[in-house]
Amino acid sequence: MDLKGKAAIVTGGGQGIGKAICLKLAEAGADVAVFDLNFENAQSTSQEIRKLSRKSEAFKVDVTEWKSVEDATRRAMESMDKVHILVNNAGWDRVQPFIETKPEFWNKIIAINLMGVIHCSRAVLDPMIERQAGKIINIASDAGRVGSLGETVYAGAKGGVIAFSKSLAREMAKYNINVNSVCPGPTDTPLLRAQPNKVVQALVKAIPFGRVARPEEIAETVLFFASPCSDYITGQVLSVSGGLTTVG
Repeated sequence: MDLKGKAAIVTGGGQGIGKAICLKLAEAGADVAVFDLNFENAQSTSQEIRKLSRKSEAFKVDVTEWKSVEDATRRAMESMDKVHILVNNAGWDRVQPFIETKPEFWNKIIAINLMGVIHCSRAVLDPMIERQAGKIINIASDAGRVGSLGETVYAGAKGGVIAFSKSLAREMAKYNINVNSVCPGPTDTPLLRAQPNKVVQALVKAIPFGRVARPEEIAETVLFFASPCSDYITGQVLSVSGGLTTVG
């Protein structure tokens, strides 16, 4: 899958799934702007991309703040001339029973996981519409499809991402802009490693393949949606969960 001549923005690109996505797109030939709240992590990913002989720049971005997203997107477009691909990957969660959570926690979950997607999508749409082309790939979660114990508000936010993606896909189809969602199951990331070992082991036991996903496996799916292979696909949701969720 060839992305030569393409430029991408990846949010949350400093580590985990986001970093794997950045490197996978770069390996396929794309230039990549790395958005992350942790600027040092973003810089580290950007350096690895440049080692692949691709253009890259790191940006400190708070996806919950429209002004931060708007400014960084403008600078990224100035740096790379155009942006053909947006991957909304930035996300955050903490596993705990809903009845133990507070409004500040709910607001943070929704601001990062849902409003971040909305902010970044809106920031790239005008030039994509003008060019009559673009790919937006939103990293949702199987929690948003089937629910997840201890992740109730997160599941709600990710369900919102799925619904937002489907609706945006309908609106943007006339401009030849594809919008699709990737739903990872449990994946070997710093967020998962921060969970109690008994939680991780219970997940592994429930997954038919008997292991959690590697970030690179999620990145391969993103590459498919970013590539010409998916030009006639929009508004779709693809789970990458090792068979953990097999409902429609």
